[in-house]
Amino acid sequence: MADSAVRVRIAPSPTGEPHVGTAYIALFNYLFAKKHGGEFILRIEDTDATRSTPEFEKKVLDALKWCGLTWSEGPDIGGPHGPYRQSDRKDIYKPYVEKIVENGHGFRCFCTPERLEKMREAQRAAGKPPKYDGLCLSLSAEEVTSRVAAGEPHVVRMKIPTEGSCKFHDGVYGDVDIPWDAVDMQVLLKADGMPTYHMANVVDDHMMKITHVARGEEWLASVPKHILIYQYLGLEPPKFMHLSLMRNADKSKLSKRKNPTSISYYTALGYLPEALMNFLGLFFIQIAEGEELLTIEELAQKFDPENLSKAGAIFDIQKLDWLNARWIREKLSEDEFAARVFAWASENERLKEGLKLSQSRISKLGELPDLAAFLFKSDLGLQPAAFAGVKATPEEMLEVLNTVQPDLEKILEWNKESIEAELRASAERMGKKLKAVVSPLFVAISGSQRSLPLFDSMELLGRAVVRQRLKVAAQVVASMVGSGK
Repeated sequence: MADSAVRVRIAPSPTGEPHVGTAYIALFNYLFAKKHGGEFILRIEDTDATRSTPEFEKKVLDALKWCGLTWSEGPDIGGPHGPYRQSDRKDIYKPYVEKIVENGHGFRCFCTPERLEKMREAQRAAGKPPKYDGLCLSLSAEEVTSRVAAGEPHVVRMKIPTEGSCKFHDGVYGDVDIPWDAVDMQVLLKADGMPTYHMANVVDDHMMKITHVARGEEWLASVPKHILIYQYLGLEPPKFMHLSLMRNADKSKLSKRKNPTSISYYTALGYLPEALMNFLGLFFIQIAEGEELLTIEELAQKFDPENLSKAGAIFDIQKLDWLNARWIREKLSEDEFAARVFAWASENERLKEGLKLSQSRISKLGELPDLAAFLFKSDLGLQPAAFAGVKATPEEMLEVLNTVQPDLEKILEWNKESIEAELRASAERMGKKLKAVVSPLFVAISGSQRSLPLFDSMELLGRAVVRQRLKVAAQVVASMVGSGK
């Protein structure tokens, strides 16, 4: 395949805060396109209609732009192979699904969610991996036609070979062999007419002429399904590359429950995008000691997709801090540094709105740092003494902190109104007055009991920073339990 024909893509789902893992995969694809003189495409995969929101889509685009990545085709700029948002492509997929059914490679499944759940529970109880048992494969053509005509809800599933295995070559893992009996009869079209990720992914990659699919290793087990769909449609599959997942220092999977993973968290704390891309790009290149400080252009020059490691990419926050410090000291002039500081403080109107909230709460300007500094701090340095004035036991405060964290995750649009509504609902579910919930949160978010209005402050700080501060506060309060406060 000629280098000029290379087309790669990043295809995030707008179902939450953009993850550093998305930037990691996006950067690889971007560098791959640069290396081969190809095209880098952005596609939004929003088949999960219940969790995908315009707010999260905007955050994805903003985060990738902040990272310094640009694309030649996408939902924001269009292109010859659009639309680039799957929800806008809904009518495209059904003919492909019907072709698979008509050729005998797919079937209609009328099993209810309740039946499927009981089936999976029984399989798990028997120590077997849960997968579809093939009940609807035995339906006659007449029964299927009758039930469809009656308007009975159903999905379309793909058939899987009963013998042998799927053999394919991966650009990172080499030759891979996965037995067919380990592959589920995947749903291709949901009851609401939307395709599943697997079906839409294959059709979109084909129609957008994607030549190489580079994604996280968690998708390696899905390759047999995708290869089958390509075969059932008579299409040529792209080349696959599955990158090692980023992991914590203890080799556990990088997740927001353990560490901050949102790109917005790193922007809020004042990391430079060049430093974050530099840090992520070092996973893809071989360098000598002393050559670590690299721009995206320099990363592209050193990028070697033929020499990738299967070892986990360790997200070492100390190394990121070290790189960020070097970028600040060595790559920015005094004027550039001042401009970056003002731009960072002004992100999301944080400085302007923080001053507006502070104006009625101070008697002289010198009081501003103590009142509003928490909006800009990387770490509050929270200690048990900060909670001394809260009229609640450590056990009661811990209950509040542990309850509101998952409740706040349910908020789709992050603003002071939705935050207040969710915290009021949390208080009601716990049988507490709102004040009893708000008091420990004031300390958790600001480090003090005298602060700016809580809900406004949480909006300004953003979801990712609030999540981390609540997590730290819960750890501090947990250390107080049983101490006889």
